[in-house]
Amino acid sequence: MYFNKISKEYFIGPDVVALSRDLLGKYLMTDLDGLITGGMIVETEAYAGRKDKACHAHMNKRTNRTRIMYEEGGVAYVYLCYGIHYLFNIITNVAGMADAILIRAIEPKVGIDVMLQRRKLDKKIPRLTAGPGVMSQALGINKTHYGESLVGDLIWLEDRGVKVKSDEIIASTRIGVDYAEEDALLPWRFSLKNNCWVSKGR
Repeated sequence: MYFNKISKEYFIGPDVVALSRDLLGKYLMTDLDGLITGGMIVETEAYAGRKDKACHAHMNKRTNRTRIMYEEGGVAYVYLCYGIHYLFNIITNVAGMADAILIRAIEPKVGIDVMLQRRKLDKKIPRLTAGPGVMSQALGINKTHYGESLVGDLIWLEDRGVKVKSDEIIASTRIGVDYAEEDALLPWRFSLKNNCWVSKGR
């Protein structure tokens, strides 16, 4: 059973920063090998295509890894970070713009027992899904989901009617993008205030 499954049109929105904020409170869900897991998005980061020095597609960079970024919004961009963690991004905007939103953390809500098993944990603590790498592991997301449609049956997003007020959102600088010079100072990381599932960063 799906709640209000988010449609393709949502992801084609032209303002990646506004979409990144709007995703707070939405649910990220997976159905892998018949195991449904998911939770409420509590932390995101926006990357604005070719003009953002922190974005993998900066200056129209096209590689085997970044090619999916130039597709129409509504597909998954999954890449390996530090040779350890798979990071899950949502491609947005129309084809060719290469905008992306990194989902950094969720508050686990569905299939918590499955997520605990995947993370080799025995209790529900922030290390379960507070951080982009551990979140992907908990949800079962890996390199095989590169390019996966986000309006299909494996990975999707839902609007469950959670209303997030402006004063509940913290805007801060993105994590791990010091190389991006002035763009590293952009306040494009969004998180829910006082939510224990938001990652601590580095």
